[in-house]
Amino acid sequence: MADDSSQEKTEEPTGRKLQKAREEGQVPRSKELSTFVVLIAGALALLIFGQYIGNGMGTLFEYSFELSRDEIFDDQQPIIHLENLVRDAAITLAPFMVIMILASFIGPTGLGGFNFATKALIPKPNRLDPVQGVKKLFSLNSLVELGKGILKTLVIGACAVLIFYIDIPEIRALRGEAIEVAVPHAIVTIAWSFFWLACSLIFIVIVDVPFQIFNHKKELRMTKQEVKDEFKDIEGKPEVKRRIRQVQFEMAQKRMMEAVPEADVVITNPTHYSVALKYDAESMGAPLVIAKGIDHLALKIREIAKAHKIEIVEAPPLTRAVYHHSEVGQEIPSSLYLAVAQVLAYVFQLRRYRSGYGQKPGEIPSFEIPPNMRRDQ
Repeated sequence: MADDSSQEKTEEPTGRKLQKAREEGQVPRSKELSTFVVLIAGALALLIFGQYIGNGMGTLFEYSFELSRDEIFDDQQPIIHLENLVRDAAITLAPFMVIMILASFIGPTGLGGFNFATKALIPKPNRLDPVQGVKKLFSLNSLVELGKGILKTLVIGACAVLIFYIDIPEIRALRGEAIEVAVPHAIVTIAWSFFWLACSLIFIVIVDVPFQIFNHKKELRMTKQEVKDEFKDIEGKPEVKRRIRQVQFEMAQKRMMEAVPEADVVITNPTHYSVALKYDAESMGAPLVIAKGIDHLALKIREIAKAHKIEIVEAPPLTRAVYHHSEVGQEIPSSLYLAVAQVLAYVFQLRRYRSGYGQKPGEIPSFEIPPNMRRDQ
């Protein structure tokens, strides 16, 4: 194979290249999308369960200071009290924690889907190459990450300042509220502030997700030579082609054998050729070849025809002409219409006679085969 290291990678990655990359753990990922999903989920969880969490935490604070003097000096009561606190705290925070755990799984798989690649766990020496490390520092990806970092700082900082000024009245109101009211109020205020702050990340996500998809495909681009080599590797191997042809031939033979019982007549050579014909005056313009074969396949066609009581007619010149000038699934050539019509007429008369209708047909008529359609061998 020629060295293609100097060629530009201008071709989009093939399906095989994408699948191989996925097996090695190379899928598009967006850290910004993951962060955004987790933060939004957390903010929504606080908005939905904030009142419940606030009330629960207030109750826990009160319960924490309910130990009497006798309970404090009891060896078992503080432990029981602590167990109750831990249990109630777990119950209070359970909805929030469940949502956060789900978000931590959904966020990273939002782009690229779930992918567990064992090959990615195998150590690779090239990852320790300092030269490659220096190149990554000055790569396009590094510049984009730097730009995203600056953009995030500016956007989130501006939003944080704006949200703080909007929430000043709410923060001041907390000073005059009782603890059982102030705690839920503070949680809801924080949740809304957190929600709007998390929403500011959507601008970063809108930029990052398309870039990650583009960058992933760019890293997997192939040279024209790589595409050709892959195609040869899949389709060009002689053994693969032989196997494909063999499977196709076997499937075609199976379909032919399944169609033989539908034939009206099988004409034979009589030993080397067999052709199964079908004709329906209402749906066909001319007789149709539904199966044909030579030698062993011809014998198999005759066996199936006998098993299903299909009439077998010996007509060597006509059989050879139809076999060599017609394909399975196609109509017979127009120059053979008359000869095949004579065969079918004979077969239909024979069927009527065997059914008790009509007279017994005479000898099979001789068939005139045009010189250009004759095959003597």
